[in-house]
Amino acid sequence: MDLLREKFARLGVDNAPGQEGRQKAAALELRGEPLGGTPVDFSHGDVDAHPPIPGSLERFVEGYEKLGGHQAYTEYRGGRANRADLAEKLAAFTGAPVDPERELILTPGTQGALFLAIGANMVRGDKVAIVEPDYFANRKLVEFFEGELVPIPMDYYGADRCAGLDLEVLEQAFRSGVKLFLFSNPNNPTGVIYSDAEITRIAALAKQYGVTLIVDELYSRQVFDNRPYVHLRAKAERPDNLVTIIGPSKTESLSGFRLGAAFGTEAIIERMEKLQAIVSLRAPGYCQAVLSRWFDEPEGWMAERVAAHQAIRDDLLALLRACPGVTARTTEAGSYLFPKLPPLAVDPLDFIKILRVHANVTVTPGTEFGPQFTDSFRINFSQDHKAAVDAIGRVITMIERYRK
Repeated sequence: MDLLREKFARLGVDNAPGQEGRQKAAALELRGEPLGGTPVDFSHGDVDAHPPIPGSLERFVEGYEKLGGHQAYTEYRGGRANRADLAEKLAAFTGAPVDPERELILTPGTQGALFLAIGANMVRGDKVAIVEPDYFANRKLVEFFEGELVPIPMDYYGADRCAGLDLEVLEQAFRSGVKLFLFSNPNNPTGVIYSDAEITRIAALAKQYGVTLIVDELYSRQVFDNRPYVHLRAKAERPDNLVTIIGPSKTESLSGFRLGAAFGTEAIIERMEKLQAIVSLRAPGYCQAVLSRWFDEPEGWMAERVAAHQAIRDDLLALLRACPGVTARTTEAGSYLFPKLPPLAVDPLDFIKILRVHANVTVTPGTEFGPQFTDSFRINFSQDHKAAVDAIGRVITMIERYRK
């Protein structure tokens, strides 16, 4: 029982989106009066401020009313018509063909896809490489499946026009027997994009050493400043075992429909289907109909969505950088900032709790993305613009109160 308790304790949910009420706030060193202000939860995006794709609800209703039981009980890997439509769109977006019958599975969100992909590609004791910092679930799922973590550092502050992944350490890890490498591009939490040179090298190394790749491209449609984005699966030289994960939950605000997609090597997709059959059966049946609106938004809708987020990003970066001692790299894609705090008179984890209690601001501690990131925190700036600006203003006020 102790081993079981320890295994699940490592999963930790207190800092996950929507879980702010679980965070403990006892015995904090509170200075000054509470700041008040509209509560802002930066741990996830605000779909009220940025509504879903127009017509999504109508497609859901159609899936329920017109397709009925046929839509409710699709194949485990998703309805055939849904997959055929989406495969064509994904192929056009990523620059490489997708076979809807053999190479694509629809999942309950990209989180579901990530669980299936990791579970389908490792066994107990396998060496699995992850990036630090990167999406917190990567580390937790590898530990849950009892793999051996091999962290690969990313110098995102020291890099110029690239993510800053240490490719020499990555090759050493592959040479040492790593079986699986998973990473997000754009990176979560920093919002940096891997350069063409980095993607080319990762693909070549994985092929050379027979490493399976899982590439999380959840935010790859929300790219700022006309920066180039490279899909690894479109590279001429790529590994034999590769899965790409993407979904409409973030940029398109369809998170409530719990939809994701994974596409890649046929044998991997087959294993993922077998695992899905005993975990969740399928992506929500009626919701699958909503996928017909994905990549088919009204003209100009996506450009407006990206421009709105870029405007929020720019205002928040200006505020943070004006605060002495705070550093933050410019987000190149996605909705995340990963600022670094100056030295404080309280523990950074306590400071994050103080923000929630005294400033009505919830952020995600940097330690969720690697144990060494004690002085960083992540925010999702997909919020009401004014509310986000006001909230960061309160964060800066609290930094000044607790500055060492």
